[in-house]
Amino acid sequence: MSVTLTDAAARHVTRYMTKRGKGVGVRLGVKTTGCSGLAYKLEYADSIAPEDVVFEDNGVKVLVDPKSIAYIDGTRLDFVREGLNEGFKFINPNERDRCGCGESFRV
Repeated sequence: MSVTLTDAAARHVTRYMTKRGKGVGVRLGVKTTGCSGLAYKLEYADSIAPEDVVFEDNGVKVLVDPKSIAYIDGTRLDFVREGLNEGFKFINPNERDRCGCGESFRV
């Protein structure tokens, strides 16, 4: 099992946590929503919960709740800039389909 980050994603997370002045990493999970059924949720984490599955890549901790791990195992988190837009991109080998608006996915 693993969740990894590209160099760009790790740099962005590290830079943002330094700017925030706190944090242990990012919390990655899924929630039920959208036309395809699941959507990613990503937030900065200030503490590690006892039930968290912890991955570390490029010096950044990624915390995943046990219920989400089956859906995101093998996911690579990237941070991309496209024109004036920037944001995280999820490269998930478990995705079978993604809705047209790009907000949700199905495994």
